[in-house]
Amino acid sequence: MLVGYMRVSTDGDRQVMDLQRDALLAAGVDVRHLFEDRASGSRGDRTGLTKALAFLHPGDCLVVWKLDRLGRSLPHLLATIGDLKARGVAFRSLTEQMDTTTPQGEFLFHVFGALAQFERSLIQERVQAGLAAAARRGRRGGRPTAIDPEKLAAVTAALEGGATKAAVCRTFGLKRSTLIDSLARIGWSPAGSKREA
Repeated sequence: MLVGYMRVSTDGDRQVMDLQRDALLAAGVDVRHLFEDRASGSRGDRTGLTKALAFLHPGDCLVVWKLDRLGRSLPHLLATIGDLKARGVAFRSLTEQMDTTTPQGEFLFHVFGALAQFERSLIQERVQAGLAAAARRGRRGGRPTAIDPEKLAAVTAALEGGATKAAVCRTFGLKRSTLIDSLARIGWSPAGSKREA
């Protein structure tokens, strides 16, 4: 059985929805087996897609007008098609002429997977190179510290002098969570810890 899925970003995309519907019906999808969403592709909560995926059974084929109608990103698209394949469900994209029931479509799917893996590797490589370059310049990656070292020294001195965390927060204009996180980063703990408000 052929099951069709359509998506437009806004309610104003009526022509695009009609174009998708006509293409899916011409490809042999029964009008009763059409599912649709009116939502941005970046949104994860697409109820039409969820219903379409739940409706599919082994031996069925999910048909879309274009690949970008199905996936939020290349990794998401590949994961969705991989899940379909694991369930024994085929996939067809009309515009790109991708059909996982054919050797050419299966090959194209593997090429996309290799490209996605290559993209992930490039991103990781760039991040590592950027961190190494920053380290050579004396900078450290990650979130910047919320309290500068001089202020933190004054804060710990005040706490060691008997001030409560609440008083330190008021005096130095800090949020309690920022103070606690900063103290945890440097491993500070009061010598004679007492309960504080």
